[in-house]
Amino acid sequence: MAAAISDAAPRLPRLPLLYALHSGNLYGTERMALATAEGLVDEYEPTMFAPPGPALEAATPLGFGIRAFSSAKEFAKQVRPLIAGHKRLAFVATGVAHSLACLAWNVFYRRNIVHLHVVHGGTDEKDSYGRKKILNNFNVVFVAVSGFVKERLIANGVRGDRIVVIENFLAPTRTVAAPTRPHFEKQGVRRLLVVSRVDPIKRIDVLLDALERDEAFSRFEIRVLGTGWQLDEMRARARERHPNVEFVGFVSDVAGALAATDLLVHTCPAEPFGLAILEAMVAGVPVVVPNSGGAGALIEDGVSGFRFSANDPEALATCLRRLQSASPDELNRIVRGGRAALDTRFSPARRIEDYRRLLHGDPL
Repeated sequence: MAAAISDAAPRLPRLPLLYALHSGNLYGTERMALATAEGLVDEYEPTMFAPPGPALEAATPLGFGIRAFSSAKEFAKQVRPLIAGHKRLAFVATGVAHSLACLAWNVFYRRNIVHLHVVHGGTDEKDSYGRKKILNNFNVVFVAVSGFVKERLIANGVRGDRIVVIENFLAPTRTVAAPTRPHFEKQGVRRLLVVSRVDPIKRIDVLLDALERDEAFSRFEIRVLGTGWQLDEMRARARERHPNVEFVGFVSDVAGALAATDLLVHTCPAEPFGLAILEAMVAGVPVVVPNSGGAGALIEDGVSGFRFSANDPEALATCLRRLQSASPDELNRIVRGGRAALDTRFSPARRIEDYRRLLHGDPL
């Protein structure tokens, strides 16, 4: 029998994907950049630009090119030869200065560049949203990670017709090996977890105020993971009035902490997204969120989690009372609802396809 001859088309060379991060940390923005680039490696060859730090360290084992910079001027110098050396490329940035550097070089080199500017939001309206309108008159597509972020961009003068919403997701490499909580077998929740910066905008004081509404809440075991400039103040209050609340500070193994708890409590009313909420879903842990901001929009109340009126300690207390006596069936049903949301709305395959279509110039 004659040997079969393959008629498969040869694989096309991968296009360069230059991803510029304004921070070298490994918080939500940086983790999403790595997850997005990882999902596109079959078609694109990523190079990550960032200040020195754990973001570039995490990019190295993924096989990405890495370029460290310490200023916008240094970034512009480093990105120039990559723009000059390729007729077609994709460019993604999270900082306005880095988008402007790409645009400036392309005035000279006239390359075919698909330019995305990803907006994760933040606590400062001017820096997180207001400065973005500088890019209004250029061929740049804004990617907002939630409907809330899109609203804030428009409120700060960014053109709505240039904004596309692509919600965050978790990379499969992070979820496959993530530890999970066993199914609920006993009534109610006892161990509560907060994963948040300890800053005023996060409103952790709403949880502490809620705890004072009912003596029965003293039976909760509550841990707060995260740092912030309000940490000492909150720790002092907990020592004096809430001995069942521990402000732990920074913890590297958040996934393990989630799998060891019964409930994630999120209190920030203006959260742009809230990646810890998806991580709780992966861990099989129900979540409680305010009914505002990006975090509030992630949850379908009574289906994939629970919502309370933002900034209202009594509303949160009412929710906690209910969950303190919730049946195992109800809690397991909510866990299943969260996992269903991960498989559909927050599916990494679907969201990566959204990015791929944008980079191809196709409408979503």
